[in-house]
Amino acid sequence: MQAIVEYQNQFSEFLNTYNVEREPKNLYQPIKYILNLGGKRLRPVLTLMTTACFDGDVDRAMDAALAVEVFHNFSLIHDDIMDAAPLRRGQETVHEKWDLNTGILSGDAMLIRAYQLFENYPPETFRELAKLFSKTALEVCEGQQYDIDFETRLQVSIPEYLKMIECKTAVLVGAAMQMGAIVANAPIEDQVRCYDFGKNLGIAFQLQDDYLDAFGNPEIFGKQVGGDILENKKTYLFLKAIENGSPEVRTELTQLFQNNALKPENKVSKTLELFVRSEANIATKAAISFYTKAAFDVLETINISGPNKQILKDFGTELMTRDV
Repeated sequence: MQAIVEYQNQFSEFLNTYNVEREPKNLYQPIKYILNLGGKRLRPVLTLMTTACFDGDVDRAMDAALAVEVFHNFSLIHDDIMDAAPLRRGQETVHEKWDLNTGILSGDAMLIRAYQLFENYPPETFRELAKLFSKTALEVCEGQQYDIDFETRLQVSIPEYLKMIECKTAVLVGAAMQMGAIVANAPIEDQVRCYDFGKNLGIAFQLQDDYLDAFGNPEIFGKQVGGDILENKKTYLFLKAIENGSPEVRTELTQLFQNNALKPENKVSKTLELFVRSEANIATKAAISFYTKAAFDVLETINISGPNKQILKDFGTELMTRDV
């Protein structure tokens, strides 16, 4: 199997051929802009890698991989609008560079174009890909709504939070891998195992993302550090601090999240101090390891060669030790 960087390069070349030079320009330029902001292209790379694991034709998987990437970036445009985020991958978000209406409409167009990419497959493959994609897209919307609801709820349980990130983030990682297996005509049992591997890896990925939002380097991370704190999001860090912290920590943390009059830098620094005092940072790292191991346990049951399993395991290990 090719190295990960080769898949990234191969996908980037294919992405460059994707036609978004259409009229009206104010609809399509934002699409081109966000797709060209970069990133590691982790989800489409997983689609290509999964197809290769089953000795499938990687070129045939390109349209499915691109659909995943276009959908993912569509969701980022709308997430950034809802979060009022100023930066995405270190650059202006679409709604900041253009305006809210353009961001909403360009995002809608991206969702439609993602579906159109499945039209390049034979009818049976199209049906399976579109069915999985529709299920996944709806779950992502459900996850986003949970995320919004949790901002104003005083109490959120850890199982509720894990369900939210499963829907909002992990199911798309699982679907990206299952799509690669579908294109390769893998047995249905292995398709499901690929999905489960990706889903567990996706949960670990989101927990890591939450950790980096709080404790990462903003120049490396490419996003505003402490953004989740300023948005009063009940992340795993917050919930573990409430669960494990002393009564004083719980009271201080609750008051901080209800006080929007504090200077942003003060709110972030005081919250991070409470995360460390309650050892929520340590608990979050442990949860990342737990779901990473769960993914690797599923990986062992997939009927692919040992070397291919090792490549996917190396991919997961690298993902969970990242700084961005």
